[in-house]
Amino acid sequence: MRPTALIPALCCAGALILSFLCLFAGHKKGFMEDYHMLTLNTSRLGENLVNSSLTDSGGPLSSIWNSIPTDIQNDVGEAIGVVTERLGIEDFYSAHILDYCYGQYVPAEAANATVSASDIHKNLTGCSNRTAMFWFNPNEILENALNQSGVDVTLDDLEWPADIQRGLDALRVIWKVAFVLYCIAITLIGIALIAALPAIFASGRLAACLNLMIAILAFIAIGLASALTTAVIVKGADVVNQYGDDVGVQAHKGGKFLAITWAATGLMLVVLVLWSVEICFGHRRRKTYVPAKHG
Repeated sequence: MRPTALIPALCCAGALILSFLCLFAGHKKGFMEDYHMLTLNTSRLGENLVNSSLTDSGGPLSSIWNSIPTDIQNDVGEAIGVVTERLGIEDFYSAHILDYCYGQYVPAEAANATVSASDIHKNLTGCSNRTAMFWFNPNEILENALNQSGVDVTLDDLEWPADIQRGLDALRVIWKVAFVLYCIAITLIGIALIAALPAIFASGRLAACLNLMIAILAFIAIGLASALTTAVIVKGADVVNQYGDDVGVQAHKGGKFLAITWAATGLMLVVLVLWSVEICFGHRRRKTYVPAKHG
């Protein structure tokens, strides 16, 4: 009997749940949308062109600008929101492992004199179809939105920086490898959980050694998946913020996603350590002391 094996079993169960959540967060409308990897705030996209429209009647957005009521034109911040709405562009696009979601910021796109930042929240409109080996491609997403709007405006008209797409394209392979690693990690953690249960009733080092080997593989898989997604999140946000500021685009890192993926990694590290301790010292605790005979 090895009751201490119950602890790594519980840790494996926790890591398995968290790994599933990493993979399926945001896979449908309303399911863990806040646990995104990366969110593009496009509510201010075209801000530079809106500002230029104040003095240049021949700009690419001039027809849209002229159709906006004068009282809204006087409020540039509100006017930008109207322009993006006419262009068919959502306020935000949040990337997940399997898809992306989109929607509007309510009650306003940005904080102002009457609305504080804490009062603004996401109003989710919908999500794309779930796709294995999904890749977040903002160029394609925004171009489709512009085409469907029926407005004769292109990404080039909006001065969308090509460096954003080039920077994100450099992370494409890492993103897809991370997806594969999450699938492998979930499989290995599931095996580790199943293997830990009979080990509760087994004695000797063999069961502990077997569980340790599985735990090592699972830890490596979830650790690499967490490291790669962290690189995608950090580098992706840096690229967007570096080149998107001039056109009013910002990126927000998925802090909650990072928390659960590294929590899963931490739990598997605990499992690895516990089985190592069990191999080194468990047999000593179970050894029965036999008093010496005299005479």
